[in-house]
Amino acid sequence: MTNMERRSLFAVTAVIFLMEPCAKKQAADAPPPPPTAPAPTASARPAPAPAPARPVVAERPAVAAVTPRVPNAATRARIDELLARIEDAYFDYDKATLRPDALNTLQADSTELRDILKNFPDYKLTVEGHCDERGSAEYNVALGNQRAATAKDYLMQVGIPSAQLNVVSYGNERPVCTDHDEACWQRNRRVHIVAVAEAH
Repeated sequence: MTNMERRSLFAVTAVIFLMEPCAKKQAADAPPPPPTAPAPTASARPAPAPAPARPVVAERPAVAAVTPRVPNAATRARIDELLARIEDAYFDYDKATLRPDALNTLQADSTELRDILKNFPDYKLTVEGHCDERGSAEYNVALGNQRAATAKDYLMQVGIPSAQLNVVSYGNERPVCTDHDEACWQRNRRVHIVAVAEAH
């Protein structure tokens, strides 16, 4: 081996010797590899997916039943039937006091009428006061009003609410008889009751 060959071999050995500690140092400084997850076994099952949340449904408020304020056709027919049976109540000449026969007339079927009307607050009765042809128009209007008010008071005692009883006087303007004798005049001295539904 020549000198030249020895020097080359020595240089290569020195380089290898010097590089080995650097490689060890880089290997020591490298971070450790991440841990590997253990391989799943055959018996392991995947976790079940969470159940979807149920949507929150707001409860509907209870709808209150709407109570009719006026009677239906069948009930109106029954009211008309009752009013037809409650014949006109008659008065003595120049009087507004209910006679016994007038009381009997108003009493007939008025309890059933009351029981129907209390369920329909917008359905009203009109009590009409009438007079015979004698006396001035102004006097007869006032007397007819007194007669209607007397009948209204009686119906209120039966239990029909005052708010459902209107009073009107026609004086001698609407006679049922036009003869000029006491029999005819008696028929004109009366109260007459009609049913009226409030307009909305």
